[in-house]
Amino acid sequence: MSKTTRVPGYMQSKASRNARGIIGDREIRFKCSLQNTILDVLRGRPGWQEVPGQNSQQQNVQQNGRPAAGYQPVPPIQRNSDGDWDFYWCDREWLHQNYDTMFLHEHQKILHFRNHYELTRKNLMVKNLKRLKKQTEREQGKAEGLSFDFHPTTYELPSEYHIFVEEFKRNPGITWIMKPAAKSQGKGIFLFRRLKDITDWKKGEYQPLTDTTREVPETYVVQRYIENPYLIGGRKFDIRIYVLVVSYNPLKVWLYRDGFARFSNTRFSLDSIEDAYVHLTNVSVQKNAPDYDPEKGCKWSTLRLRHYLSAKHGAEAVKKVFKGIDNIITKGLQSVQKIIINDKHCFEMYGYDILLDDDLKPWLIEINASPSLTASGKEDYELKFGLLNDLLNVLDLENRLTGKEKRIGGWDLLWDDGPVLADDGNMECTTNGSSVTTANSFLGCHNDRKRQLREIYTSAQAIKKT
Repeated sequence: MSKTTRVPGYMQSKASRNARGIIGDREIRFKCSLQNTILDVLRGRPGWQEVPGQNSQQQNVQQNGRPAAGYQPVPPIQRNSDGDWDFYWCDREWLHQNYDTMFLHEHQKILHFRNHYELTRKNLMVKNLKRLKKQTEREQGKAEGLSFDFHPTTYELPSEYHIFVEEFKRNPGITWIMKPAAKSQGKGIFLFRRLKDITDWKKGEYQPLTDTTREVPETYVVQRYIENPYLIGGRKFDIRIYVLVVSYNPLKVWLYRDGFARFSNTRFSLDSIEDAYVHLTNVSVQKNAPDYDPEKGCKWSTLRLRHYLSAKHGAEAVKKVFKGIDNIITKGLQSVQKIIINDKHCFEMYGYDILLDDDLKPWLIEINASPSLTASGKEDYELKFGLLNDLLNVLDLENRLTGKEKRIGGWDLLWDDGPVLADDGNMECTTNGSSVTTANSFLGCHNDRKRQLREIYTSAQAIKKT
């Protein structure tokens, strides 16, 4: 094996994963709550050192839950601000339990903004988009409000049940889809065409609560199902797109070039709306299909998808598609910009799920606060390893960059308190020799990330020396 060939994390020995050098004055200390690709990236990153063990209070408590000899309770703010880490890839549950009681030092970085769910809960996402659309129409006119026409008609249940029933009766025969507002991986989703299907499902729980001890029904959203998805090989797909927000005030957004299209394992048909393998593209669903091939998988890279669409529909049509996706990304973030509790210590990596219909119109399906970082195969691992390594390059805890870069590895600066334009000819994404965009957005374009990283680090070092 050549020295330039990187062995995937799940094939590395522990010793090889822990091999590292030291950058700067000291090692960067990290904590990680996950056991997947992100942990491989952090452990293999030069100059980064994993913080061992749990926090000090947990170390002073025996496994049976009884205090150890000499144990003294630690005040919450002190317990959660132990200061032994510089970077923490935490899970959402930990953040919800600890954010209000912790003090972060100037240098510390942590995953997730406090109320990230304003964008990633399905019901709140739609509510915030509707609010921004109304504000835009008041201030800029109805025509500008049309730029928000990228999510299906949606209602929250049970609170908007009666409004939904009126809409349902006005449009008989169409297909609707029910989704839990706060679940992922296709859990709890089903399609229906009869009102009876949901009235039986939650019979009696949509009525006003007269019994105060009764549990409130789980919040769902009901959306008009997109019955005319764009198909490739007769199969439905959606596109997973990675977006990094490093600040909400001012809004600063990075878009990753690489992503993937997730295909259903079964050919699309509206004849059987009960078949999840036809209608849901989640890998967690498709991998359970009887004829699923784990070696082949059900994914295309965005590069392959872009080439396919360009060959079939031409550069101008593809330009319009990806410009529409940029609009979805920015409008979604702007809808919560004044609501998200901005914190210079926090960052967020979202997973946007976009569906194309047969008119090549992009639709926003949902936005994930914790997109899966578990690899489904070698190519998926390579993509996610590069994605996460470059995320750390953008955050630049090592202070090796100038802070004025528009591209770092596979991340392109899409928005920096306003739209960012490409000003480097080498960054143009071309199809059949013609440029397809002037915005600094290159989703699905060729990405020689290692070469680009070498160039920007060399340039940044030269600038800092002067």
